[in-house]
Amino acid sequence: MSPSEAPTAPLRLAVTPGEPAGIGPELVTSLARRPVADCEMWVLADAQLFGLTPSDAPQSLRPGWWLVHHPLSRAVTPGVPSVDNARYVLATLDTAIAGCQSGRFHAMVTGPLQKSTIAASGIEFSGHTEYLAQQCGGMRPVMLLTDGELHVALVTTHLPLRAVPGAITEAGVFETLEILQRDLEVRFGIARPRLLVCGLNPHAGEAGLLGHEDDAYILPAIHRARKTGIDAVGPVPADTAFTPERLAGADAVLAMYHDQGLPVIKARGFGGIANVTLGLPIIRTSVDHGTALDLVGRGVASDSSLATAIDVARRLALTARTEVVRTQSEPQAST
Repeated sequence: MSPSEAPTAPLRLAVTPGEPAGIGPELVTSLARRPVADCEMWVLADAQLFGLTPSDAPQSLRPGWWLVHHPLSRAVTPGVPSVDNARYVLATLDTAIAGCQSGRFHAMVTGPLQKSTIAASGIEFSGHTEYLAQQCGGMRPVMLLTDGELHVALVTTHLPLRAVPGAITEAGVFETLEILQRDLEVRFGIARPRLLVCGLNPHAGEAGLLGHEDDAYILPAIHRARKTGIDAVGPVPADTAFTPERLAGADAVLAMYHDQGLPVIKARGFGGIANVTLGLPIIRTSVDHGTALDLVGRGVASDSSLATAIDVARRLALTARTEVVRTQSEPQAST
């Protein structure tokens, strides 16, 4: 937010529906039936996906919802992704990222995309999280899923399982703990969060019997983090990390890889979870599901996760705006 911008002006959230042949466009259509409190929603997509004629000027989808036309490369067949539209998908992301960086948008919300289709087009691509980090300057991104009560973050994201052990390093775990602690405090307003850290191997390695990574990399990273004031505990065996006793008093769980932590939180409330990318200079949230190509056009896909992602983006943007206003109102120290 610029210093001259009124704190009461509506937030502007960019929405990218993702894969045009997936359920993203129809989820946006469903949500656009109702305005979002204190927000202007800016959808970046081809106008024809919403029954509109392409125009250079923003068009109104519904009250409070605007569409900025991005042309598809190929006409869409519902449920059938085309590699020809890979660059279209990335173009919508690039516009949202640039808008967040310039202050035009206060946050971005992404619908599901088809990673395999983008990769098949010849573009090196492993997911939203990694792409956003690359476009924002190459910092370390941290994926976090939240249902409002449980926060689960990951040290590694979209990697084949066989590649995970080699990606676990003391520096990587420590840096992830730093980012997680900082963003939970600054963006989520959690004072001195308590972080529960999973081990990598069964029984957290069982003193090296079942693997060395827990003692060699994860434990030293936790010790290092604690010396800097981060309240981290572990490594905890992952099979008991999510028991009520372990979670009592914990603000977030740090898992080592994608399918160690995410199945648990998705089992708690799939469809009501938001994916948040930490470690970026911008705010980005997303849905907790994929493109659901088999559901396109059937009218049965739920918009609840996209609604949750928008709500979380709105709350994070409000927190960021409040912090900017507070900082600008503080008296400057004399020199």
